[in-house]
Amino acid sequence: MEIEKTNRMNTLFEFYATLLTDKQMNYIELYYADDYSLAEIAEQFNVSRQAVYDNIKRTEKVLESYEEKLHLFSNYVIRNQILDQLIEKYEDDRDLIEQLREIQKIDEEEF
Repeated sequence: MEIEKTNRMNTLFEFYATLLTDKQMNYIELYYADDYSLAEIAEQFNVSRQAVYDNIKRTEKVLESYEEKLHLFSNYVIRNQILDQLIEKYEDDRDLIEQLREIQKIDEEEF
C-alpha cells in the first residue's frame, strides 16, 4: 500500500467520516488507520474478502468525491499555508501573531 495514498485516505477520513455509513467508517478505519488486512476485516465482520475490498474501493471514491465537491481538506491546507506565511512575514507583531495562532487552533480543534 502506498504511503501517500494511506495518508490521503486517513486525512480525507478525518474530514468526511461523519458523512460515511458505519460500515464504511469501520472498514476504512481498520484498513487505513489500523493497518488491518482485508482478511482480518472480513473475519471480524463475517463477510468475504471481496466484499471488504469492494466496500473500501467504493468508499475511497466517495471520500474523493466529497473532497472534489466540498474542498474541506484542500482549503484547510491553503488556509494553513497562508497563516504560516503571515506569521513569518509579521513575526514582530505579537498581537497579530497571537490572533493568527488562534485561527490555527480553531482548525486544529475541528479536525
